[in-house]
Amino acid sequence: MPDLVDLADAKAEMIRVLGSSATRRQHVRGVARTAANACRLLRTSEIVVSAAWLHDIGYAPELAATGLHSLDGARYLRTAGAEDRICRLVANHTHAWLEAEGRGLAEVLAAEFPAEHSLTADVLTYADLTTSPTGESIGVEARIAEILRRYPSDDVVHCSIANAAPELIATVRRVEAALAAAQPR
Repeated sequence: MPDLVDLADAKAEMIRVLGSSATRRQHVRGVARTAANACRLLRTSEIVVSAAWLHDIGYAPELAATGLHSLDGARYLRTAGAEDRICRLVANHTHAWLEAEGRGLAEVLAAEFPAEHSLTADVLTYADLTTSPTGESIGVEARIAEILRRYPSDDVVHCSIANAAPELIATVRRVEAALAAAQPR
């Protein structure tokens, strides 16, 4: 069984499970790169980089059970023996509890994978929301707009991201401020 805290194992598991989804893999690589850079500067737990490699694993068609990719991914990771903290970070990344509400899964998500409110969790959201689908750096507002364009206005993802936008932007700004303060002078 792979040690999913180990970065090489987490990356290999992402590639194995997501398979031929080149675009998804590009995004995940960019998120992991951004998380690693932030982690280094902020001295947060490196577990965030493993979680970054694994954060979108729930998009794999064979894992999709609830429609909430973060929950499906975290459940898979739990059965694969991943550390609880990785599962909780993946389950709640990018404020997934707001989409869970729209899907009627908020209580399930909270019971199975209680959210961690920390700089480490914020770094994962920051990395996801400042990385384009092709793995390039992007501003948070442009990333949110890109997500909203991908989903019809009545889709639960569109609605939850639109409603969460102020919170998501505030999370990214907190991490940006911490990164600015951590820069060598």
